[in-house]
Amino acid sequence: MSFKPSRGLLIKNNMEYLDKIDLLKLPKHVAIIMDGNGRWAKEKGKLRMFGHSNGVTSVRDVVEGADKAGIKYITLYTFSSENWNRPKLEVMAIMELMVSTIAKEIAGFMKNNIKLNAIGDLDKLPAKCLKELTAAMQKTSQNTGVVLTLALSYGSRREILHAVKSIAAQVKSGEIEIEDINEDVFEHNLFTNDMPHPELLIRTGGEYRISNYLLWQIAYAELYFTPKLWPDFRKEDLYEALLDYQKRERRFGMTSEQVN
Repeated sequence: MSFKPSRGLLIKNNMEYLDKIDLLKLPKHVAIIMDGNGRWAKEKGKLRMFGHSNGVTSVRDVVEGADKAGIKYITLYTFSSENWNRPKLEVMAIMELMVSTIAKEIAGFMKNNIKLNAIGDLDKLPAKCLKELTAAMQKTSQNTGVVLTLALSYGSRREILHAVKSIAAQVKSGEIEIEDINEDVFEHNLFTNDMPHPELLIRTGGEYRISNYLLWQIAYAELYFTPKLWPDFRKEDLYEALLDYQKRERRFGMTSEQVN
């Protein structure tokens, strides 16, 4: 027999986690690799799309938890550039799920003051998907709460190449000189130019790799891996990751004495 905690108990547990978190030492930006949807579904004898569908509940719960904790930016690895190589039927089903989910969630975004954003090769998305995404981003553009960014058709190596080509074109046109190129110029040409670097990267599903995700941006991010599959991940799991983050000493090349 399984025990399902009551809503009151869940709220109490969430508050206990929040009470332990130092709200003055929160990461401004948390990036998440949502791994394990397919395996979660397989364990239950279901098709992979069953896992993707249930993963939407986790997204909603984690964003709500981030908002309560005071995290400003959440970036989710939603669909990688490599994911286009998956079976065609699965890709089509994921895109349809994305369209229906965005349409259903807009009211919630507006109610909770969430700003929707997206990064990646968005032009490769199906027209219907891109239309719904663009409309949702425009409608939420004035919201001032959590910035929820979906990394779609995204690959970090391609993003870096895009930045290099963009800068090369600027040099060729005479907009900038080679001597002007520095980290700030490079970052201005990345998809993430209007947000801070992630300070915490969470990966669910028990894998220990980055999978071509925000390679430049996570240079000094703290990495947190959990075996929990994404459809089982909830706000209390996010809070556990935040507590672990706050136990770490972030030195950025300095000594402990310098940091202290």
